[in-house]
Amino acid sequence: MPSGTISDALLQATVNAFAAGKTQSGAAKLLGLPRTTVQGRLDEARARGITPNGAKLEVEDVQGLKAKVKRLEVSLKSHESQSDQARQIKAVIGAMARQVEDLDPPAWLVRGQGKAKSPGVPTLFLSDLHWGETVFASQINNVNEYSVKIAHKRMDTLVSSAVHLLKIISPEMDYPGIVIPLGGDCISGNIHDELTATNELNSMPAVLDLYGVLVGVISAMADQFGHVFCPCVSGNHGRDTKKIWNKDRHHTSFDWLLYRFLAKHFDGDKRITFHIPDGSDAYYKVYNHAYLLTHGDQFRGGDGLIGCLGPIIRGDHKKRSRNAQVDQKYDTMLLGHFHSYIHHGRVIVNGSMKGYDEFAWSNNFSFEPPQQALWITHPVHGQTFRMPVFLGEKQAATAASWVSVPG
Repeated sequence: MPSGTISDALLQATVNAFAAGKTQSGAAKLLGLPRTTVQGRLDEARARGITPNGAKLEVEDVQGLKAKVKRLEVSLKSHESQSDQARQIKAVIGAMARQVEDLDPPAWLVRGQGKAKSPGVPTLFLSDLHWGETVFASQINNVNEYSVKIAHKRMDTLVSSAVHLLKIISPEMDYPGIVIPLGGDCISGNIHDELTATNELNSMPAVLDLYGVLVGVISAMADQFGHVFCPCVSGNHGRDTKKIWNKDRHHTSFDWLLYRFLAKHFDGDKRITFHIPDGSDAYYKVYNHAYLLTHGDQFRGGDGLIGCLGPIIRGDHKKRSRNAQVDQKYDTMLLGHFHSYIHHGRVIVNGSMKGYDEFAWSNNFSFEPPQQALWITHPVHGQTFRMPVFLGEKQAATAASWVSVPG
């Protein structure tokens, strides 16, 4: 073929092959041509000013290419399998997250399912159970006593008394469900040397014992009321760190672990919903009434005259300001921690199940019997009935007229 008839494209390929093969013989081997043919084409390319354009030629042999394809196929199948597994895991996690961590409460809380004459949705606040702790009666002038056996008895009293009070208000039990906030300090923990020395149960046995009790309580309430909603926050007693962490607070708490065990146990029971946020506060609504659940250990101070009310009101003011800035305004803050039952529209402070103890006695705090808060949220009027549930030993009533004017 006369040199003038060779196309620029063919000459370009020859120049590229020479660049890849480094020598004329190398280029001839890549192209499958005689070396002399390659030499002639290179001479013509130089005459036309054709230079390598950077194109790369595949220099692997056929077996090498087959091996590469095989490796790619295996890798592709592996990635497809991993993708399927990832999709399945994400689906499971997503379902659990919707049930456990979703900010939206169940529909029955919002829409008010039930009869028109229903008094609303009751809330039974459980916090400061201090499961596993011992209160020695002899050390506090015999005004109170606490042990695991007594804790079991008081939990039975709590459930039966709460149901009894709610039946007084609505004999037909026309409630769409019940809210049971779990407000932390569920177990005593080992945060002080004196607790480590005197607790009846260590942290893990206390969690296991209380887990069984709460499974029974929540199941019974679901049978009685049809639906149960449990918002949950951790306290300061159940931690496994020296001080409370701001980061990962819940993940260092036996309270959080207990809540997760409970949520896992009731997974699949559509009557029961848990809300377990990762932060220190749980935000939810009953009808149009917004609640913010926190433990209360963030609030410090107080004095002998106003007690814990000062730091609580200041803390409530700060939280209201913060939540308003992120479009999560609330009507009522719920907290425990102080073992003092206080109930008004803006703040509900829960009592404790263990009741008066050696710490309160030594610091001359006012006596308060063991109790937990119970109230009803109406779709129109908000909080209506407010009924503390007393858990101590029942005292015999003395005979007296239903009303009298002392002379």
